[in-house]
Amino acid sequence: MGSNDVLQSMALNALENVKGASIIGLGSGSTATVFVRALAKHIQENKLDVKVIPTSLQIKFEAEALGFKIADDTLVPLTDVVFDGADQIDAKFNMIKGGGGALLREKVIIHAAKRTVILADESKYVNVLNRAVPVEVHPYARTYVFERLRKWGAKPKVRSLDKGYPFVTENGNIILDTDFGEISDVISMEREVKNIAGVMEVGLFTKHAAKYYKAKKNGSVEVLTP
Repeated sequence: MGSNDVLQSMALNALENVKGASIIGLGSGSTATVFVRALAKHIQENKLDVKVIPTSLQIKFEAEALGFKIADDTLVPLTDVVFDGADQIDAKFNMIKGGGGALLREKVIIHAAKRTVILADESKYVNVLNRAVPVEVHPYARTYVFERLRKWGAKPKVRSLDKGYPFVTENGNIILDTDFGEISDVISMEREVKNIAGVMEVGLFTKHAAKYYKAKKNGSVEVLTP
């Protein structure tokens, strides 16, 4: 079974969490895109009255093209369930997110929603988080935050586009992809990085989801609950 087929299977399995929801939050990235397409078909076939709140223009464009009703962001506190992917998930269900740059909005809607559902292939599941963490920083504070992180022994790097221009988030900020090595105390790391003046958000997510779907290479889908 191809990787896309496995993601499709996972998305179809996750649709069981749509029941009873009227406002659905949509995360960003390639896995979220697969889910959004499955969700559109599910809503049409079952004639559901559902509105969605996207976390990025990427997903908003996708949702508009599929005919979704887009809810205003003032309804974020009323979100019933949010579906999102992850860049890495540790044994305690902490996550690194923000590979696509939408970490701030994703964290807001995950904290606001009544339930969160995470979809990721098995390669994203690890014992300890160890990949670079996106840190969203106000441009005015970029050199200060860079030096603060470096003095901690971390290795920050300004995220750039293919031609060398700095990546700018939809909130007008830059991202420092920061290598902290293995992160054993994720809760403390999240708090300490976010406390640096000028840091708008950090891609460490410690609020647990209700369910985690793991797509395996053999085509099966495992459902994990904290």
